[in-house]
Amino acid sequence: MRLISTRGDREGGTWTFREALFLGQAPDGGLFVPASLPPLPDADRVALPTLTFPQRALVTARHLLGTEIPDDVLHTIIHDALDFPVPMREIEPGAHVLELFHGPTHAFKDIGARFMARAMAALRDDAAPPVTILTATSGDTGGAVAHAFHGLPGIRIVVLYPLGRVSPRQEAQFAALGGNVTAVAVRGAFDDCQRLARQAFADRALRARIALTSANSINIGRLLPQTFYYIHALTELARTAPDAELVVSVPSGNFGNLTAGLIARRALGMSLVRFVAATNENSVVPEYLAGRGFHPRASVETISSAMDVGDPSNFRRIVHLFGGDGEGLAHGGLDMPGGAPAPDPIAASRLRTVLSGSSWTDRETRDCIRGLWRRRGIAIDPHTAVGLLGLQRELQRRPAACGVVLATAHPAKFAETVEPLIGETLPIPPGIARVMDRPRRSIEVDPEVEAVREVLLHRSGVA
Repeated sequence: MRLISTRGDREGGTWTFREALFLGQAPDGGLFVPASLPPLPDADRVALPTLTFPQRALVTARHLLGTEIPDDVLHTIIHDALDFPVPMREIEPGAHVLELFHGPTHAFKDIGARFMARAMAALRDDAAPPVTILTATSGDTGGAVAHAFHGLPGIRIVVLYPLGRVSPRQEAQFAALGGNVTAVAVRGAFDDCQRLARQAFADRALRARIALTSANSINIGRLLPQTFYYIHALTELARTAPDAELVVSVPSGNFGNLTAGLIARRALGMSLVRFVAATNENSVVPEYLAGRGFHPRASVETISSAMDVGDPSNFRRIVHLFGGDGEGLAHGGLDMPGGAPAPDPIAASRLRTVLSGSSWTDRETRDCIRGLWRRRGIAIDPHTAVGLLGLQRELQRRPAACGVVLATAHPAKFAETVEPLIGETLPIPPGIARVMDRPRRSIEVDPEVEAVREVLLHRSGVA
């Protein structure tokens, strides 16, 4: 796979997957995107229904990465990273849920983080200097990345998260590990964490002193493995309803998950697939899709906290995939004087043929959790509830369609919200239970890049 930057390939060339994996962002400050996305060969598509989830992931990875990772190494990475089930079940007529929370930290981000960690370990030069992975989290990314990289030699993790804005169980999964994991509690919102990460990556003097990369979905090594479960879900849906239009509802915050879905759709060559960008009250993208312009703004705090993003960085990748100027539309967002420029009308028109937007209040989210429990005895977390609301609306518009919502986290991760709504105590899954009683080790900082820079240099041992 050859990769280019969303800023227009200003470096005069392309990058390999390995180069992009360790760089995180493109040298010009853009995000890496595939230079081209040819569809899967017919023989691979025909074989998909007979394969297991790890086997489908391997087929997808080979197609996307070509020969860049030796086949035996790629096979080991896939089967080691994806050693847990990813079941899909019908919860209501025509509506399914893909359970992505059976990994070690009980969140969908385990899939991308575990693949990325094993790929880095396999491709890293043993003689290279230590790598610092700086990641911003609104909840689940921190735990998934910290667990995936914890204890790996030559790699340290610095997690930026908004103080008081992640659930206690989410915080425990990255702030209680210690070792090569440093948790940094930022006195601000997730958008501040993203801004600080962007500023650190843009600091040439800092990057000259430490090898810095990212494990957020801005890193293509975290994002591409997320295509695996879309291929899996779409294959299962097509088997269930071979002639139906397919709908995938994606709980969306920073829009990396949806970006992976749109890449998977193109790789499969499936034109009868429609996506729903389901958001909470941070509705920047649904407003754009409704023709009201793109207006990044400060995030609103909600019960689906991992989606509290007012300036979604991955949306520029999506606009780029549909032939628009993603950087002109979305880059900078809250940092841009005068606000973001007008949306690209060509890209917006193309995008609306594939993607619908919907946004939901906390009250609607709570009603969805309570209602599904009463009807079916199924508990879901607030993010999955937002996605289910988006799916239900789209299926009402398309009664002949068949759909799936991505269940992004185990409901017990948000017990303080879910349990009062269902009137039951949820069992604590093992990945959460093992860290709950450990002391938290966080460094509190103001939302200033100098504070983060000091942590990065001090914790790396650089004088």
